[in-house]
Amino acid sequence: MSDTLPDRLCNDPQSPYFDEELLKRDIGIRFNGVEKTNVEEYCVSEGWVRVAAGNAKDRHGRPMTLKLKGKVEPYFRG
Repeated sequence: MSDTLPDRLCNDPQSPYFDEELLKRDIGIRFNGVEKTNVEEYCVSEGWVRVAAGNAKDRHGRPMTLKLKGKVEPYFRG
């Protein structure tokens, strides 16, 4: 398996950017230099992350998210 992360990745199985094999590996996200643990989706080229908005759920039971813009740095932990 490659040691490079894709430009965009999502942890929702219904998303076209979902990659189960890649998500099994321990991936970390630094957003504006700060480690984020609640990232649902990221895009490096566009410079944004989607993070869970507390415990709120949408009508389909998925977490509500906020889109934050800034510098995104995905990496493999360990």
